[in-house]
Amino acid sequence: MIHQYKLNGYNIVMDTYSGAVHVVDDLAFDIIALYEATPVEEIVTMMLEQYANDPEINEMEIRDTLSDVEELKVNGELFTEDLYQDLSIDLKNRQTFVKALCLNVAHTCNLTCDYCFASQGKYNGDRAIMKFEVGKQAIDFLLENSGFHRNLDVDFFGGEPLMAWRVVKQIVEYARSKEEESNKTFRFTFTTNGMLLNDEINEFLNKEMYNVVLSLDGRKEIHDRLRRTVNGKGSYDYILPKFQKFVEGRGDKEYYVRGTYTGNNVDFTNDIFHVANLGFDKLSMEPVICDPSEPYALTEKHLPALYRQYEILAEEMLKRGEEGNDFTFYHYMLDLSEGPCIQKRISGCGSGTEYMAVTPWGEIFPCHQFVGDEEFSLGNIWDGVTKPELQGQFKEVNCYSKPECQDCWAKLYCSGGCPANSLHATGSLKGNYEFSCDLFRKRVECSMMVKVAESIREMEAEAMAAE
Repeated sequence: MIHQYKLNGYNIVMDTYSGAVHVVDDLAFDIIALYEATPVEEIVTMMLEQYANDPEINEMEIRDTLSDVEELKVNGELFTEDLYQDLSIDLKNRQTFVKALCLNVAHTCNLTCDYCFASQGKYNGDRAIMKFEVGKQAIDFLLENSGFHRNLDVDFFGGEPLMAWRVVKQIVEYARSKEEESNKTFRFTFTTNGMLLNDEINEFLNKEMYNVVLSLDGRKEIHDRLRRTVNGKGSYDYILPKFQKFVEGRGDKEYYVRGTYTGNNVDFTNDIFHVANLGFDKLSMEPVICDPSEPYALTEKHLPALYRQYEILAEEMLKRGEEGNDFTFYHYMLDLSEGPCIQKRISGCGSGTEYMAVTPWGEIFPCHQFVGDEEFSLGNIWDGVTKPELQGQFKEVNCYSKPECQDCWAKLYCSGGCPANSLHATGSLKGNYEFSCDLFRKRVECSMMVKVAESIREMEAEAMAAE
């Protein structure tokens, strides 16, 4: 399986199962499109007719290109076979260990964001703050069920986790106290709307948190439209200086500013560039996931405009890179030389198996997007997973268990996508949220183009330096 496309002046060919990415000329691009289904002599005739007005292309050039394509195939870089399907068969029976917990320390929030999947932090239930005893037991649960994993991830989430600030500090202190005796290392992540940030909190987050996610939707009018305080006022002017001060003290540690775009700002690149121009250089912008009846929902009619936005983003990132004013976009962080291990590529996101969410009361769910749906309650942090049959369903969710994924060239990059999105869109964990798939494929195309352009730029610079 291969995928061919043209973007920003590049002819790009991606081989699905080897992961090889090729930049080719027009002749090779057209030959590759015909190669597997068309006899060689017929390809030669077709190319001679197609390029009849091109003096640089003759029969010898066409046959040389055909030989190059065949060499790539022989070397396992083009038209490679799927060697991974058999590896996915026993995924349900594999033993898994927990390596990450999302601790919902606060089922409450000081903002009332219209699109909040967590129902303004309450997850369609009661408001609550996690007690330290629950957080402590959650850490013990993670240690007891982590198996061979040495690095354990804990995400502090909500609602707004800063509303449980005292408990967060206690949990971190307790986890750190267990590292030496357990021979494990904790990496903490924190997601915040920024309303309660201050100097004391900044210092602690910068000391203890491996990554911090800051929620900002972009331009003031866009951000304030859906991210308002409990009294109905926009939060942009209040949180922006707090975020800037926090990042200024962050140094070289990881963070990113995460926004959500909706039908209100289909031109979301203007929000990304706005945030970048404010001095933030690690960015993410996610499409809203909501009921299609909502006035701000994204629908299929938006797709052509959104595709173009991702192209604009890629082009601008290359431009700013040349100017020395670049930024990182989360969804364009693609490693073409290594990439994720194949086990990760075919086993799915890990929700319900390697990653779980814990409520303020200690109940366990496959991930934060399932919290509140009792049908997907896995158990609790005292008794562990009490529904192994439900966990087994999540073990099976991967790109080989979904019928719609079989012919998708991008399946080894998404691993089958988000089970929660699939469930909410289709009613099945093994369904496909096609809108999300369409956007994902476009992001992969754009991120590949960026990496291709950067690689060519580096090679040209090296060649010039060698002259």
